[in-house]
Amino acid sequence: MGFFTFVPLAMKHSNPIGLFDSGIGGTSIWKEINMLLPNESTIYLADSKNAPYGKRSKQDIINLSIKNTDLLLSKGCKVIVLACNTATTNAISYLRKTYKDIPFIGIEPAIKPAALKTITQNIGILATQGTLSSELFYKTLENISKDITIHEQNGDGLVELIESGLIDSKETFALLSKYLKPMLKKNIDCLVLGCTHYPYLIPQIKTIVGDDVTLIDSGLAVAKQLERVLITHNLKNQHNINVQHQFYCNSDIAVLKRLVNPQSHIQIDALDF
Repeated sequence: MGFFTFVPLAMKHSNPIGLFDSGIGGTSIWKEINMLLPNESTIYLADSKNAPYGKRSKQDIINLSIKNTDLLLSKGCKVIVLACNTATTNAISYLRKTYKDIPFIGIEPAIKPAALKTITQNIGILATQGTLSSELFYKTLENISKDITIHEQNGDGLVELIESGLIDSKETFALLSKYLKPMLKKNIDCLVLGCTHYPYLIPQIKTIVGDDVTLIDSGLAVAKQLERVLITHNLKNQHNINVQHQFYCNSDIAVLKRLVNPQSHIQIDALDF
């Protein structure tokens, strides 16, 4: 089934939390987890070589998610966070059915919180095509009031720019303007960031949309859900002893290093996976 040999072990409180994303974007989720759960060690996989997942088929995304899951389990991870909207919406159901003894935490666009906040009844969502076209995304929309209009925008090209380290570039700003200004004309007052890469673009996005549009992402909500799952499974680590964070990237690690800001307890390595 998988790409790595996984031998089930009795999980301990001190075992690390595993995270994976189609690149460096999921580090925005990792930062929220690290702040909320400082006693937890983590292992993060940046699958930059295969980014963006949003342009791949559902089966490709499932296969890549299996590969990442097997690698994290081989390193003893006690719970796995899909720090990627596209992987969550396309693969988490399969992973939960296949790896029944491992808790999985997923991420999906925060449409429900936006629906509670909107006054104009117009919500914008910026996401990858893989997320916008997924079955889980459509199921989420079904639970939103019919009085609310969702304005979807495929953020094609943004992940590639972020992965290349061009977060503050004129090219990135121009592409964001192209995507966001039409939604502003439709009177949105909430903008859902439906990709874990996009929080790194918040300064540019705020310049474009102004103060009247609330930006909503899933980072803190995911961290809180992870804490609940750890407590439920009796896996939360109560002791801040030998906490370590390991990051692996199968492409250039320079951008990852800039975003994570390595310290003594953080290790960043290139790894072919």
